[in-house]
Order: sequence, then C-alpha cells, then structure tokens
Amino acid sequence: MKKLYTLIASVVITLTVFAQAPSKMSYQAVVRDAADALVTSQAIGMQLSIVQGSVSGTVVYVETQTPTSNLNGLVSVEIGSGTVVSGTFNSIDWSKGPYFIKTETDPTGGTSYTIAGTSELMSVPYALHANTADSIVGGITGPTYSIGVWPELGGYVFWISPDGKHGLVSEIQDQGLTNWYGAQDAISNPAKHSLAAQKFRDWRLPTKHELNEMYSANAAIGSFGTKTYWSSTRSGSTTAWRQNLSSGIQFNNTTFTISALFFVRSVREF
Repeated sequence: MKKLYTLIASVVITLTVFAQAPSKMSYQAVVRDAADALVTSQAIGMQLSIVQGSVSGTVVYVETQTPTSNLNGLVSVEIGSGTVVSGTFNSIDWSKGPYFIKTETDPTGGTSYTIAGTSELMSVPYALHANTADSIVGGITGPTYSIGVWPELGGYVFWISPDGKHGLVSEIQDQGLTNWYGAQDAISNPAKHSLAAQKFRDWRLPTKHELNEMYSANAAIGSFGTKTYWSSTRSGSTTAWRQNLSSGIQFNNTTFTISALFFVRSVREF
C-alpha cells in the first residue's frame, strides 16, 4: 500500500485575474510508497472533497483529478478546476464552517482509492470568506488599496478587485535564481524576503496569469526589471511556463532540469 504525506499544511487561495471572487485552492502533496520511496513521474488518481461541520459532516463539494507526480514525487492540483462529482465550489458559504478537506488517493492513477485522509482548514480562507461577507446587506467597512507599494501587505500590490479591498501582492525583491524544483524552497526561506514580507507565511509561486498581471503593472511599479521568472503553472508533465517581465513574452517549453535557472518572485493574496 502507498502512503500520502501532505507537503503543505494549509491550502492556498488562487485568485482568478478576470473575476472578483477567488475560485480555486491550490493543494500539493508528496507521494511515497510503503518503502518510503518517492512515487515519481506517475499519474495519481485523486478525489477531493470539501466537508462542512466535522470530519464526518456534510460533503458540500466533490471533484476528481489525475495529476502526474514530478521527479520529487510532488503532485499539485487546484481544487475547483477538476471534474465535478457533486456540488458547486463557487457556491460554498465559507462563513458557515468549520470546513475540512478530504483527500482520497489511488497511486496507480485510477479510481480505486486506497488512501484517505481528512484535514481541517484551520482558518476560513480569507478571500473567500470576505467575498461572502461583502454580500451581506450594508457590506463591510474596511480599507481600500491601489496598485503600488504597501508595506503592511508585504510588498507591491499589482492587481486589485473592483472594490479595492482584495488583490495580489508581489514581494519587493527576488527570492533567488533557481530551477523550478528549488523555487518553493527559496520562497519558504524567510531570509530571502524583505523585512516587510517576513511577517507573512503565505507566499507562493505565481501562476502564469498572475505573472502576466505583474508584467502589466511593471511600468507602474518598476520592480521586476528585464528578468525572466518562473510560474507555478505546468504545461506538461516535465515543463512549466515562465515569462520575461520586460518583453512580456511567455514560454511554455521550459523543462524541469537542474540547469534551467530562472528568477523567483513570490506573491500572496489579501
């Protein structure tokens, strides 16, 4: 029997750049076999459920996905973008928690799920909860933001929602020059972040769409120079997207090799 070890303890909200409300959560895990060896470059069958109230509570959403583990045994999925089995992800009322994520896994890539685990979302996903709360009559009174530097948010705001209350922040400095495998390690090292950014622990690699938003804001912020940066978006089992933030050109044929070195600039939501 194979074992699934969670790599990231909390789920990360992914803001869609063309919509006001966040609609996905990124989830990553490392798959190992019974001998504790990594299960690499292999399709992994997964069923992901959002459970309300308790571990054995009401299942409000279920989807399936079949990601491919990379050379480090890592699988990455975006909950909300899989094949829906039941429920509607965007209709979940995050104010009525607690909520739990149940993961069922078939390391052979099928639907014979031999591994199951459930973990609680220890805090309601902020952006999703805020979106629900904003729909209440009278709305929420709070600060609004604009594109530019905001130290209290950890860096440069490069995208904001129409109401100015939520958006995306980029670090004010790079987290290094590395291959794709080393990007998350670089981001998780507090020493590679500015002092303003070190008070946050939800930094992550931007998606290719978020990189393009960073490029669009480059002139206003003047932060990214002429470098090429990694995104978290894979274009195949061994390739990922990257973007030059001077020309705006995106490439989708970068292989996951030790010698493929590009810059890392982390982002977070607020």
